Amino acid sequence: MASRPDGPATRGILYVHSAPSALCPHIEWAVGGVLGVAVSLDWTPQPAQPGSYRAELSWTGAAGTAAAVASALRGWNHLRFEITEEPTSSTEGTRFSCTPDLGIFHAITGPHGDILIPEDRLKAAVVKAALGDTTLLLEIDQLLGKPWDDELETFRHAGEGAPVRWLHQVV
Repeated sequence: MASRPDGPATRGILYVHSAPSALCPHIEWAVGGVLGVAVSLDWTPQPAQPGSYRAELSWTGAAGTAAAVASALRGWNHLRFEITEEPTSSTEGTRFSCTPDLGIFHAITGPHGDILIPEDRLKAAVVKAALGDTTLLLEIDQLLGKPWDDELETFRHAGEGAPVRWLHQVV
């Protein structure tokens, strides 16, 4: 069982957008291992992909929990998920998105959920575009996670109105 990261208390939401039924208990086990408590999600059918299921979990834990959960789930075949973590007084917020085709995307987020792009990554995008390897628009789309948003949008809308399970942990 993975240990829970240390740091200031924060909260976030895990959205499992689609997972085959055989993977559902393994997701619960992996997330529970990071959170340090047993997790039982309310799985509902995912209409955007017949035969798959979706679930949501609101969590409270130490800063860094979203990264630990994303690491525990990354690379699993046929799994689409997002996890967010709110900023604290001493940490930035984070957002991770993962799809089978694109892999994992990570972004730093501000207090209102906006993606914050570090200066060095913007400079690298400008240089790459200037060299003719790509366009600046494509690079900015990558930095903002647009390919992940495009792929996940159908799964997000299919889950509207689904129940959210709240999980609180003392830190």
